Amino acid sequence: MLIRKPSDIPSSAITPKEQYLNRRRFLRNVASGAVAVGAAALGADRLTQVFSPKVAAFAGTKLQTVQSPLTTTGEQLTSYEDVTHYNNFYEFGVQKSDPAQNAGGLPTRPWTVHVEGHVKKAKTFDIDALLKLRPLEERVYRHRCVEAWSMVIPWVGYSLSEFINQCEPLSGAKYVQFLSYYNSGVQRWASQTTIDWPYSEGLRMDEAMNPLTLLTFGLYGEVLPNQNGAPIRIVVPWKYGFKSAKSIVRVRFVDRQPSTTWNEMASNEYGFYSNVNPNVDHPRWSQKVERRIGLPFWQQRRATLMFNGYGDQVASLYTGMDLRKDF
Repeated sequence: MLIRKPSDIPSSAITPKEQYLNRRRFLRNVASGAVAVGAAALGADRLTQVFSPKVAAFAGTKLQTVQSPLTTTGEQLTSYEDVTHYNNFYEFGVQKSDPAQNAGGLPTRPWTVHVEGHVKKAKTFDIDALLKLRPLEERVYRHRCVEAWSMVIPWVGYSLSEFINQCEPLSGAKYVQFLSYYNSGVQRWASQTTIDWPYSEGLRMDEAMNPLTLLTFGLYGEVLPNQNGAPIRIVVPWKYGFKSAKSIVRVRFVDRQPSTTWNEMASNEYGFYSNVNPNVDHPRWSQKVERRIGLPFWQQRRATLMFNGYGDQVASLYTGMDLRKDF
């Protein structure tokens, strides 16, 4: 279901919460049944870690937000149900429904983010301190997946540049690398993939400092659900979704382009820059059109916009570059 948001209604009130909770209860029951079947293989200690009720204590927590001038206007929001149940988060499974069913054990408290590399001094930030670093903004962004589907999501956070300034990078820092949380005892679906964990992503420093790049703590006015990258992720709206690293535990400031997971896995399919570009096809499909999740089937297909529609804000970052070569 897609809803146009009136200016005087908070986005967290758009999708009926009871509808989401009913679905969540159903998924929890299904997951519990699956756990019972696989208990012998997983081990009791691992089951406790995966489905610990303490871990879910922050689910549904409201966040205080202010309106952002950087929000995207004139777009219908993708429903909370679709945003939280149609996900790519391969640590928790390769099917779109897997993260919502399997990410419940992600231990989001305590949570720290370690900063290292070309910085004045290595630092460790507590997640709750980061939440209070500056006022949280709600920003509606288009989200475009390399698999040619898209959503419109009301994220909550503040510009990544605010965090970077706290890290005090040195002049030698040309790139920022993000490493995601990984624990093989929690991510029990990881054996379905051949990915070399932990998940790694990176940005050029000027991309990371662009005001649109969002250090993200929530969506729809609440803390991030585990399947959407809790408790902290980035969102880079002009790039394909896999560039927006989830569940970040380590940030490295480096002097050369860092290795990134999908670029290492298949460099002919996933470039380091991965800007949304309808003129550069994925080797296995066209990027000229996309499918907007949540719309009736006959209304889903639409033309893909260069830089996902954010060209006015970011095109200058790539002046003189061949975006077919540096895709």
